[in-house]
Amino acid sequence: MTDTSPPRPQTRIQRRNTEAILDAALDVFSAQGFRGATLDQIAQAAGLSKPNLLYYFPSKEAIHLELLSGLMDVWLAPLRAMDPSGEPRAEIMAYMRRKLEMSREMPRESRLFANEILQGAPRMREGIEGDLKTLVDDKAAVIRAWSEAGRIAAVDPYHLIFSIWALTQHYADFEMQVRAVLGPGREPFAEAGDFLDTLFERLLAP
Repeated sequence: MTDTSPPRPQTRIQRRNTEAILDAALDVFSAQGFRGATLDQIAQAAGLSKPNLLYYFPSKEAIHLELLSGLMDVWLAPLRAMDPSGEPRAEIMAYMRRKLEMSREMPRESRLFANEILQGAPRMREGIEGDLKTLVDDKAAVIRAWSEAGRIAAVDPYHLIFSIWALTQHYADFEMQVRAVLGPGREPFAEAGDFLDTLFERLLAP
């Protein structure tokens, strides 16, 4: 007979260990990629034994999938927030600024996502071809309508969105390079915000 009762809630220690594993795995996966990461590395970073880690997650794949499953909603939230009834340039600029803020606040998550895409998105393909594409299609239609109404300059909405991704996530995915080139005493994200404000304001001005 199949047990259909809901799973028992985790104890405080179990929640703490699960969070420690996921946080450690985020460090390891973002630095090593999925292929380069090992359970031994994750267990060591989490301060747990490998058998203890396997009590919570049966495999490296399970940990990676858990991280990715929570990331998609977070990644899409700023684009979902773009309001079709808002002022077009303000809405697009707010989206760009939030994406840059996420790169500053969540560099590990950005690199985790980038590594997954570079591998051909074997664990996220369904979400990318489903939820992500649907949302981008919807917002591209909004941007196109703004453009056709003369409220912003004529731009390809998809490439506008791609350019926002590229010009904001670069500061997380290539942070070491950015800081090395700029040198000490400069704050990449503050400077990037001012530069991108000017860039997109000029691009979008009708």
